[in-house]
Amino acid sequence: MSDPATEVVRLLTVRGETLAVAESLTGGLVAAEITSVPGASRAFRGSVTAYATPLKHELLGVDADLLAVRGAVDGQVAAEMAAGVRRALGADWGIATTGVAGPDPQDGQPVGTVFVAVHGPPGTGSGSASGGKVEALRLNGSRTEIRKESVRSVLAALLRELALDLSDQQAGNERAQDTEQNGGF
Repeated sequence: MSDPATEVVRLLTVRGETLAVAESLTGGLVAAEITSVPGASRAFRGSVTAYATPLKHELLGVDADLLAVRGAVDGQVAAEMAAGVRRALGADWGIATTGVAGPDPQDGQPVGTVFVAVHGPPGTGSGSASGGKVEALRLNGSRTEIRKESVRSVLAALLRELALDLSDQQAGNERAQDTEQNGGF
């Protein structure tokens, strides 16, 4: 299989769907990885690097009380970032990264605590009805290694959701064909 960014761009292009990215600890690395793929402009809408905590609220619509109580390194914050960037940039899919790359802990969370989130179109497993999918990670290594693994992890999470959505669509098509063959019953 090709690298994750290439596969993301390929799948989104085939489906005629778009992607927006919200980043904190990765500081633009996810967007850079995606835009390194030739033809990425067919699927990539853009990104918001909301490194400072207040920008997560101001640009992405993350609940200010949530940020005040839990801080920026939180699964619900990641989910709201993904939903917020999807909405703000008018994309079918939104992904987000937030966490602590080091060298020091942040918001009471140790270095290596990372949350990645995927938010997709309504009706998908990670669509607006379910609030998206969030993965909590505990990563080891240097600051650079943690950031690179965060990029890999969020792209892998998106690929899993795209694959699940595709299998759900295929199952729905098979059920519809079966219903037609059985006289609508």
